[in-house]
Amino acid sequence: MPATILTVDDEAMIRDLMVTALSREGYCCFQAGSAEEARAILQNNRVDLTILDIMMPGISGVDFLKELKALSPETVVLMVTAISDTETAMQCIHLGAYDYILKPFDVDRVLLTIRNSLEKQRLLAENREYQANLEKKVAEQTRQIRTAMEELNLAYNHTLTALVRALDAREKETGSHSERVMGYTMLLGEAMGINGNELDIMARGALLHDIGKIGISDNILLKPSRLDEEEWGVMMRHPQLGYDILSGIRFLKGPAEMVLTHHERFDGTGYPNGLSGQEIPLGARIFALVDTLDAMTSDRPYRMALPFDAVIREVKRCSGTQFDPKIVDVFLSIPRKHWEEVGKRSFMTDCP
Repeated sequence: MPATILTVDDEAMIRDLMVTALSREGYCCFQAGSAEEARAILQNNRVDLTILDIMMPGISGVDFLKELKALSPETVVLMVTAISDTETAMQCIHLGAYDYILKPFDVDRVLLTIRNSLEKQRLLAENREYQANLEKKVAEQTRQIRTAMEELNLAYNHTLTALVRALDAREKETGSHSERVMGYTMLLGEAMGINGNELDIMARGALLHDIGKIGISDNILLKPSRLDEEEWGVMMRHPQLGYDILSGIRFLKGPAEMVLTHHERFDGTGYPNGLSGQEIPLGARIFALVDTLDAMTSDRPYRMALPFDAVIREVKRCSGTQFDPKIVDVFLSIPRKHWEEVGKRSFMTDCP
């Protein structure tokens, strides 16, 4: 369906020029010689974009802009102004206009501005729809996961392993990242004297640490380039989403706390809650080290796996900031061959 554009200008020649050019591009066009005429059109028709002259007799373009945004909030507005009145045009942008066009204008440049404006409107609409549907989708997926896990209570280890393998495959992980970090967590936990149920909880927390990514769109999760600020904000929700999924399942309440805090940092600069030091559960502090080990020794789209010596240097460098210094000491005391045995792979060595 073609976009609908309304041109509001008291000069008939300018209106006719714009309608001719826009119609040739396939847009559906309306025109109005005053704010009063424009109001009637907006009340009875869907308008995607309005080209609004600032200087008009009667109600000015600035005053009508306020009314227009209240009457049709989704309509993109481009203000038309003379070169001498750009300050007023900037004021209009603060009032909700997308951009302004200077008189005399080049029609091709105006058409380009219109295309860019409508594309931004389309992307914003898609994002709003995505955000509106996300909570509903996550709630439904949460319900399905909870039902499946409660029904398979006696065999949940197999169920959870299959689930995280599917999640790892979704991100095109080599092997099984989640199972490796679970093994590393158990190795480091045992070296710290942790055992029994406490160690089991840490192991399951490590296995399920990224379960919240089930609620992240593939467009963001699998984006090959760097995430922008808004996309990164969505990605940073996955610990909370994971906690929301697991906390309602009786036998996963303990792992849920570790899932929620697995991106916290010892110095308090992590997320989602900026916890620091002993505020961070022990399992999450242990996980921070083994996750770094696995990330650095695995191939990534943007680099090959790094040698084990590079991991050691990074862990030492980040002791006290990203990592708990006491856990770092235990980590460094574990021979390399033990990490390789648990991860079922050999780490590279620095070139001589």
